[in-house]
Amino acid sequence: MLETLKALCSLEGISGNEGKVREYIISRIDGKAEYSVDPLGNLIVFKKGKKASKNKVMLDAHTDEVGLIITCVTDDGLLKFDTVGGINPSVLLGRAVRVGSGEAGGVIGVKPVHLLKESEENTLPEISDMYIDIGAADKADALRHVSAGDIAFFDSELIEFGDSKIKARALDDRVGCAVMIKLIESDLEYDAWFSFSSQEEVGTRGATAAAFTIAPDYAIVLETTTAADIIDVPAESRVCLLGNGPAVSFMDRSTVYDKELFNTAFRVAAENGIKCQPKTMVAGGNDAGAIHKSRGGVKTVTLSTPCRYLHSPSCVIDFNDAEDTLRLAGALLTELCNA
Repeated sequence: MLETLKALCSLEGISGNEGKVREYIISRIDGKAEYSVDPLGNLIVFKKGKKASKNKVMLDAHTDEVGLIITCVTDDGLLKFDTVGGINPSVLLGRAVRVGSGEAGGVIGVKPVHLLKESEENTLPEISDMYIDIGAADKADALRHVSAGDIAFFDSELIEFGDSKIKARALDDRVGCAVMIKLIESDLEYDAWFSFSSQEEVGTRGATAAAFTIAPDYAIVLETTTAADIIDVPAESRVCLLGNGPAVSFMDRSTVYDKELFNTAFRVAAENGIKCQPKTMVAGGNDAGAIHKSRGGVKTVTLSTPCRYLHSPSCVIDFNDAEDTLRLAGALLTELCNA
């Protein structure tokens, strides 16, 4: 799965511009499953198993990532921008980015420290104070390479470091995509549906449509979630820990999860010798928020790979957690298909 992650994280896929990610996934599953692409850019897949399933189970992972969108070009040739999805301004300063199709490289800049007023020295700049410098001489020069409405994404490659750690941009949620690709490429016991959903980072929009189309009885959402197992964060606020397996949610800002299904995930994990942990904070949200309200309601569970520094150029996961997410997703799929 590591090579799959490397390929997925090398492709830009800002919300609403997931085409490259979608085409790569299609190249991997073509001939192994039936698929279609809906008007929102969701890639909806049906994988034939060895047996017909008693229940229709949908697995979901989103293909989009957070990023930036160009709003205007200044007379000096600098690019003003806004965020696409939730990004803390603190992770932007001085970061390298690629703009548009990726041909134009740039750096996110702000007023130099030695020009700051005393009142500004200890204040984090607003997004509106920042700009992208692509080295253009002036506005006309910049417009040869970029225009308003183009996207910009973090220029950050995947690296392996430490003890089974991986750093890359867009691990949220290319990990979930990689898990679903591996499941589709495997011999499944039962028929299953998959949604590689679009526009999660801007309001779970793709999953809203995909769940309506698939009309599942159960859904398994494959995500990443914040791991705050870092310095100066008390144990009760760490959410989940790298190396302890996927985090199973009992509640977040968009879903109160079915308690029976929550317990089933831990039982299946124990029966199969798979690490997992509860997500110990009511925070965030994901495609489950849209899926569980679809049509007449869908029993939904979320399995999230713990990830440090989420929504930044340097997301960090433990590769063993990704492998355990794959194992638990496969085992839970088999359980729910015949529940």
